Amino acid sequence: MVSDALARILSGDPAERVLDRTLRSHRELSREGRQALKEAVFNVGLWRRRLAFLLGAEDAAPSQLLFALLHGLAGVPAPEAAAWSGLDAPLPLNTGEPPSLALRASLPDWLADHFARELGPEAEDFCAHLNVPGPITLRVNPARLSREALAARLASEGVSTRPGTWSPLALHVDGPRPNLYALESLREGLFEVQDEGSQLLGLLVEARPGETVLDLCAGAGGKTLHLGAAMEDKGRLMAYDPDAERLDRLQQRSSRAGLTRVQVLRTLPAPGLGADRVLADVPCSELGSLRRGPDLRFRLTPDVLSRFTTTQRDILARAGDVVRPGGRVVYATCTVNHAENQDVVSNFLRSRPDFRSIRPGSGWLPDTCIQDGFLLVTPHRHGTDGFFAAVLERSESAG
Repeated sequence: MVSDALARILSGDPAERVLDRTLRSHRELSREGRQALKEAVFNVGLWRRRLAFLLGAEDAAPSQLLFALLHGLAGVPAPEAAAWSGLDAPLPLNTGEPPSLALRASLPDWLADHFARELGPEAEDFCAHLNVPGPITLRVNPARLSREALAARLASEGVSTRPGTWSPLALHVDGPRPNLYALESLREGLFEVQDEGSQLLGLLVEARPGETVLDLCAGAGGKTLHLGAAMEDKGRLMAYDPDAERLDRLQQRSSRAGLTRVQVLRTLPAPGLGADRVLADVPCSELGSLRRGPDLRFRLTPDVLSRFTTTQRDILARAGDVVRPGGRVVYATCTVNHAENQDVVSNFLRSRPDFRSIRPGSGWLPDTCIQDGFLLVTPHRHGTDGFFAAVLERSESAG
């Protein structure tokens, strides 16, 4: 069963989908069996390059890779590891440290090279943290209750949490992963699941009650709901996304969160809208969230580093056109890539002298989250996914 699932993952099928289909086809598995299957599938899917180095073979069979995982990385004695992997006998494994970052962190060569260019001496630490699952983080709905009250409510439902470090709205789930979607507190709209770094993007907008605020890349609306709570459901909150299905989910989630002022836009807003604040969390290469999927890195190709830059520039230009003089645009990505981050912002500022970049989160965001005047948080420094954001303010005299 494991070998069949691994063969599909190694051929390019998404690991989450393969695991889900395998579990549905084998409902007789015990809870321990389901967990063992998940560990085997996800860890071989993640560590495949380092396992191939241990075996000395790039084209190793799934059963051989599983043996290398169990014996070479997890330390299971060789005879047991061979038996559990379906092998007749143990295999010889290479000893010593893999010679390259790509092999040590189990990354495609081009991606390891990219992180080395972007992060320099921090690349090793960053890539190591991409191989550790991220925490389950919740964002309290402050329109309904405080973070402390939510923690108490979750404790009564059997979920232990601890406060986040950077966002005043964040709670990290402690212990085993709970079934959050079975909780009454979620159905009541008391919280949303959202990485702590992602929460910082909404906080940087600093939306206020009574303002006109636009979420220009709303998706299913996690940040839209955040903005609505900050506005205390007062003012005009608009959400645009080209995916109609996501906007439908946003409307459902808005109702659950108790927000009545969310206006879904099916077409792009025209220039001259006069929004007080615009959030442009643009489509990107998503390199900052690779720890969220064991095989995401192997389904990317090098062109992802430049694929979105034209779209990103177009979206930021539209954001600049719809914000009022004196208003604010927050440009954000979940990637670590100068071409999609600093370069897009620099290009915008050269073309729009009526805008200037200001320090994100003045007065509340620690300096450790700021690099060269921009927000930059990463797994190895902050325990969050990787996020970049620029806060751009339009001159009062613009227009």
